[in-house]
Amino acid sequence: MWMAGALLVINLFTVLSFWDDKARAVAGYRRISEANLLLLAVIGGTPGAFLARHLFRHKTRKQPFSTILFVIAVVQLGLLVGWFIAPLTGAL
Repeated sequence: MWMAGALLVINLFTVLSFWDDKARAVAGYRRISEANLLLLAVIGGTPGAFLARHLFRHKTRKQPFSTILFVIAVVQLGLLVGWFIAPLTGAL
């Protein structure tokens, strides 16, 4: 149960970080680095990153950011599927 709470917190923080970066971009202020935004995705904020990109129309065409975020999502999805399937196949 604590993992679900942690994922909720990191995803909320990710959405807020994308919103903050968009606001900084519009205002002409110093931005949040793409590396930091991608790090949030790596540690579990991928759903929040995709949601924020859609809501704020932010970093939707930016390359290689979009490709890297997509790769992170595919790897995480693969790990998640493997985590659920491995016990069923006796691999663990």
